[in-house]
Amino acid sequence: AGAVDSAADSRVSNFVSRILVGAVGLPLVLGLVWLGGWWLFGLVLVAGLVAVHEFVTMARPLRPLAPAAYAGVVLALVGARTGGLVWMLGGFLATFMLGFLLDALAKTRAPSTAAIGSTILGSAWIGFGLGHVLLLRQLHEEPRLIAFTVLLTVWAADTFAYATGRLIGRHKLAPRLSPGKTWEGLVGGALAGIFVTFVALYDSRSHYLTIWQALVLGAVLVVAAVAGDLFESALKRDMEVKDTGRLLGGHGGVLDRADALLFAGAAAYYLVLAFGH
Repeated sequence: AGAVDSAADSRVSNFVSRILVGAVGLPLVLGLVWLGGWWLFGLVLVAGLVAVHEFVTMARPLRPLAPAAYAGVVLALVGARTGGLVWMLGGFLATFMLGFLLDALAKTRAPSTAAIGSTILGSAWIGFGLGHVLLLRQLHEEPRLIAFTVLLTVWAADTFAYATGRLIGRHKLAPRLSPGKTWEGLVGGALAGIFVTFVALYDSRSHYLTIWQALVLGAVLVVAAVAGDLFESALKRDMEVKDTGRLLGGHGGVLDRADALLFAGAAAYYLVLAFGH
C-alpha cells in the first residue's frame, strides 16, 4: 500500500510541476519570441547550452567531445542570428575541425567514430534545431506570426496527443521507442495542431499563406514534431535513460521539452520558403 501511495504521490507531483512550469515557461517563451532580436537569441542560447550539457551527460558512454559540441552549437546560433542560414551552417562546421583536433589530443581515447560522431550529432541536432527557430523569427514576411504559429502548434499537438492518449489510447504508435504513445493520441494531437495552424493564419490568408497552405503546414508540423519526439526517445533508449534532465520538473530536461520543436522549426522554415515567403 505504501508503494502504491508513493507512486500516486509521485504522479501528482509530476503533474503539478508540469502545470507550474508550463504556466511560467510558456508566457516567458512567447514574450521573448514577440520581442525577437537579441532577446530571443539570449533565450535560445541559454536553452542550447543547457541542452548540450544534457546531451553530453546522456551520451557519456560514447565519450562525446563536449567543448566541440558546445562551440558548434554556439557558433551555429551566432551565425543564424547575425548572418542567416549560410552563416549558421558555417558555424556548425567548426564542430568537425574541433572534434578531430580534440580527439587527436585526448589522452583517454574512445573509438573516434563514436566520439566524433556523437559530438557532431549533438551539435547538429541542437544547433540546427534551435537555429531554425531564430531563422523563422527573421523571415521577411510575417516573422512574428509564423514563429508564434509554430510554437503554439507544436505545444497544442503535444498536449492534446498526451491527453487523448491517456483518455482513450489503446493502440501503440511505436512500442519499441516510446511505449506511452498511441495512434489515438497521434490523431488527437494532429487535429489540434492543424486546427491551431488554421486559426492562427486565417486572417493572413489573402496576403500570406492560403488556407490550403496553412493546413499543409499544420500537418507537416505535426509529423515533424512526432518524428522529433521519437528521435529523442530512440537516443534515450540507446543510452538507457528516462529523461535528459530534471531542470523542468515533470517535463524532464530542456531536450525533453524541445525535442519536437528541434525538428518542427526546421520543417516549417523550409516549407514556408517553398511556399514563396
